[in-house]
Amino acid sequence: QVQLVESGGGLVQPGGSLRLSCAASGFAFSMYNMNWYRQVPGKERELVAGITNSGGSTNYAESVKGRFTISRDNAKNTVALQMNSLKPEDTAVYYCNTVRWNWGSPRDYWGQGTQVTVSS
Repeated sequence: QVQLVESGGGLVQPGGSLRLSCAASGFAFSMYNMNWYRQVPGKERELVAGITNSGGSTNYAESVKGRFTISRDNAKNTVALQMNSLKPEDTAVYYCNTVRWNWGSPRDYWGQGTQVTVSS
């Protein structure tokens, strides 16, 4: 069974930093791209960052470029999101995600989410 377990969220002041981590199991982690999403109540989930299966390519939402860094360790089956220079608008529940294509259709897998609150 695919399992994604997130950790590292918390309360931080504006300008501070947090590092989120996602531990994956139940699938061939090194064969799949991984993503971080975030969501606030009443709004759609937003793709924050993505990384290819090998870690050779990354992409970021414009709002976090230069502040967030996604990375992965395929030997440990983990993907991380380093968040620096945090702003109040970064407050959200952050989710680890991967997509698998089963019988021609995409299926999303999600972690349980971890709350990040940026406030003074």
